[in-house]
Amino acid sequence: MRLGFRVKSGWAAAVLLSNSRITPRVIDSRVIELADPAVPHSRQPYHAGFGTAQTNTATVDLLIRGVERFSRQTIAALIEQYRERRIRAATVVVASLTDPASIANQHMRAHASEGQLFRAVLVDGLERCGLRVRVVLEREVYELLSKKLHGSLNVAKRKVAALGETQKRWRAEQKVAAAGAWLLS
Repeated sequence: MRLGFRVKSGWAAAVLLSNSRITPRVIDSRVIELADPAVPHSRQPYHAGFGTAQTNTATVDLLIRGVERFSRQTIAALIEQYRERRIRAATVVVASLTDPASIANQHMRAHASEGQLFRAVLVDGLERCGLRVRVVLEREVYELLSKKLHGSLNVAKRKVAALGETQKRWRAEQKVAAAGAWLLS
């Protein structure tokens, strides 16, 4: 089985594909929470409000610790549900690997910090479950898949779109998670 994720702020799309190299099928597609919905601001711990960065480090630290605990539990529960599938690796697709410290604009730095946080907690949670993790940039995932499939970028995108024909929800997040999963050998 192949497992792929697309990380967002506070959640991730997860797609489990069968092992077929030529035409895998979707075994499961879901959204998992990485931030506790019962904790206000946990989806955006680096924000104080709309368009404003959080400057209270104690508040940020508390929210981050909560996100870490919650995401570990969520990820462990997901992998436990997939236990019989013998998953050994996962791909995590992300929007950016930019170091937030390199961003001058405080509000944009807050967004980058949240991207880094949710990527880190997902990778950490998967590794704690014994999985090897590959991180791939979203802008590169289809190019990498087209090379693996020895085809064009458009062919790779069409094949991934076709995987979702039986799914209720098959948006961009699920598609890139599936493309990431398909990259696994």
